[in-house]
Amino acid sequence: MANPILNLQDFETAAQKRLPQCIFGFIQGGAEDEVSVKNNREAFNRYKLLPRVMVDTTMRSTQIETFAHLWNAPFGIAPMGAMAVAVPDADRILAGAAAQANIPFVLSGASLRRMEDVMQVNQSAWFQAYLTAQVEDNLKLIERVGNSGFRTLIITADVAVGANRENDLRNGYTSPLRPSFKLLADGLSHPNWMINTFIRPMLADGIPRFENFGGEPIPMLSRAGLRLHRRDNFNWESLKHIRQVWKHKLLLKGILDPEDVVRAREIGLDGVIASNHGGRQLDCTIAPLDMLAEMTQAAGAMPVMMDSGVRRGTDVLKALALGARHVFIGRPFLYAAVVGGQSGVAKAIELLQAEIHRDMALLGAVDFSGLNSRIRKI
Repeated sequence: MANPILNLQDFETAAQKRLPQCIFGFIQGGAEDEVSVKNNREAFNRYKLLPRVMVDTTMRSTQIETFAHLWNAPFGIAPMGAMAVAVPDADRILAGAAAQANIPFVLSGASLRRMEDVMQVNQSAWFQAYLTAQVEDNLKLIERVGNSGFRTLIITADVAVGANRENDLRNGYTSPLRPSFKLLADGLSHPNWMINTFIRPMLADGIPRFENFGGEPIPMLSRAGLRLHRRDNFNWESLKHIRQVWKHKLLLKGILDPEDVVRAREIGLDGVIASNHGGRQLDCTIAPLDMLAEMTQAAGAMPVMMDSGVRRGTDVLKALALGARHVFIGRPFLYAAVVGGQSGVAKAIELLQAEIHRDMALLGAVDFSGLNSRIRKI
């Protein structure tokens, strides 16, 4: 009898059996020694919740308002690139599940599905962009994002250069994927993935492409490799220009230093997302959770959100208690899509929301206000 799916971690265990090692390793792994990946989880253990008892919580609610939208839960689905290597049409699957559950979904600029197609299933979706030094490409992309109907744009700041992901290289994963005997053998060892995720979609639609960069689409499967997108000279002046051009909600993702929060606020951004890219960029970084209190103090009225390492309802509550307005989760929802498609993602959302609802009662909280008095760092 298969093990039941009871929480987000169970989806990872089940997905590992369904995916080739190179694909699973790409999703799960981080940079270099993966210290940041481990530290993101360990950070949550450094904070303890202080419950209050004998509180009538029968009217408690997990709803929260962010950017004038009343969401059903204080968490959303983080942007993840190249998800189609794990699940065909993964972007639309996750976007559709998020729309049905009324939680935020962020489409990655490194997705393999056109942004216009994703908006068809989720008109509340947000878009995350990787901007380069190419001003013309940036302006072209931003215009396209707006014309597609997106009203929240997130600029990712922590990918100035590509990360050193040694485990990907050992597993035979590259971006784009380069044909090799190792990749072929890995795929053949998982025939369901090979047929349903690789062969059938390619026969139906051709080679998947990175559709949402500023320039021309880039094939996912290539011997040449991804063309260089220089981002190491994208700076605050560049961001000021984007603020002038983009007239809707604009957020900066991938920052940890409170001084960067101040600069974002002074430029006129609408929010920031504390993140170390799930440990996938610079190794040995401080966990976003450990910086939340300082960042929210520096932000003033500007909302601070976070991602990286969230796996439990108590994790979400800890982040909110430290000042986060909303929390984003990536890998577990992709694993849920691998295991059960859109219904699997719906189940993952339901499980996490149920944990939060239950934990609120045990914590003695009717809503998310006042949680800052319910947490201690030990």
